[in-house]
Amino acid sequence: MDMLTGIELGLQTALSWHALMYCLIGVSVGTFVGVLPGIGALAAISLALPLTYYLDPTDALIMLAGIFYGAQYGGSTASILLNLPGTATAAITCLDGYPLAKQGKAPLAIFVTAINSFVGSSFAIILVMGFAPLIAEFALQFGAADYFAVILLGLVAASTMTLGSPFKALAMVVFGLALGMVGTDVNTGQFRFTFGLFELADGFSIVALAMGLFGVAEIIANIGQPAGVMQNVGKIRFRDMLPTRKEWKTIAWPTLRGASIGSFVGALPGTGPGIASLMAYAVEKRISKHPETFGKGALEGISAPEAANNASVQAAFIPTLSLGIPGDAVVAVLMGAMILHGITPGPNLINEQPQMFWGLIMSFWVGNLLLLVLNVPLIGMWVKLLSVPYRLLYPCVLIFICLGVYSANNNVFDIFVVLGFGILGYLMRRAAFPATPVLLGFILGPLLEENFRRAMLLSKGNLMVFFESPISAVFMGLSLLFIASVFLPGVRARLSRRTPKILEDDD
Repeated sequence: MDMLTGIELGLQTALSWHALMYCLIGVSVGTFVGVLPGIGALAAISLALPLTYYLDPTDALIMLAGIFYGAQYGGSTASILLNLPGTATAAITCLDGYPLAKQGKAPLAIFVTAINSFVGSSFAIILVMGFAPLIAEFALQFGAADYFAVILLGLVAASTMTLGSPFKALAMVVFGLALGMVGTDVNTGQFRFTFGLFELADGFSIVALAMGLFGVAEIIANIGQPAGVMQNVGKIRFRDMLPTRKEWKTIAWPTLRGASIGSFVGALPGTGPGIASLMAYAVEKRISKHPETFGKGALEGISAPEAANNASVQAAFIPTLSLGIPGDAVVAVLMGAMILHGITPGPNLINEQPQMFWGLIMSFWVGNLLLLVLNVPLIGMWVKLLSVPYRLLYPCVLIFICLGVYSANNNVFDIFVVLGFGILGYLMRRAAFPATPVLLGFILGPLLEENFRRAMLLSKGNLMVFFESPISAVFMGLSLLFIASVFLPGVRARLSRRTPKILEDDD
């Protein structure tokens, strides 16, 4: 199928009344959770997963994707007006967005972030349309060893390119792989690691795991928060939002650079918009002729990160739709939703489900246009949501979590599982262990094991099979480079500490 035919099919799907309705619901909910501090797209999508059982798979994905990129738009609102990042990716926007608000330029900052978000998203959507089908066509030549190498690279990149400790992230990936092994062995049909519990015969529920690690853990972490965080932000007028000609020139190139950085970073498995926005901000500050203005209300300081994080969100669908490797933790949950509906993401998706593939991509255009319309006129309403007391908000969310996880399998056991993972997620947060690598390891673990065992059977146990094919050899080499980048600095530091001691002993 050529691109023009695919675009026509996608528009027919995305512009149907039900797809438009679920797209509007998704972007509205996404903006809502983006504005409210501490919830985030990952927890919101985890809560919405049970609802997808009753929806058409394409409509469900359009809604969940809308929540994902809608949260990026909403996160900038609280960051600029109240210095409260609605999402982790919007934390960089606080650095220059809030100083602009204190200077009386909040309307301008809000308008600039909305435009930058749209430009960044549009840039990345074009790349998804062009590159995802090409990568998928290339990936049809992959064998079991090649798939194993690609999945391994995604897991290693997700842990080594994290913002925190790469050692802790690697440990969490391994923990996620272990959780993915619980259940029935695909090859032998034997139960493994179920500890005699028949409820674990099919393994842990991805809904329970995601809701627990992100939803319940978030509620526990926010117990005792203030009743509300509403402040007086004044009246926001549309004429105050429009930039001058000089300001348009100031934000033009940072927006394009941010979109390019975000698209590149987002297409790498396991990175995410947080790293993209941080890199874009660092690049702008480095090349700026006036770096001293950053942190004091520089328009470049909000233009580049906002374009980068929205471009990263859309570009994360490139490896997911073409290779079946999630480019981001949130996209991993979306991939889990596809698997729940019996749809396997990967190179065959475009040929087997062209309506879903092109309909989802065209819905990105629709969703971003809706967000542009929603975010500018309704800023005042979104800000008022910040006055909702936590003591009212989170108990309601907890009730929905229990109802949602029970409705997935009609099993009370899953409620205890989600609560257990919620406590575990909170303890991991206190110990600074990231939860997203656990989710990536859990989802990709069965695929990694299946392709490893298949490659071993075909090669009669010869491990060199992973280095015989040029494709798998390249990906295995990249994985080794990522791992070396983590361990080599520590080894060098130890050697440098030992060298002076050896010299002292010689003296």
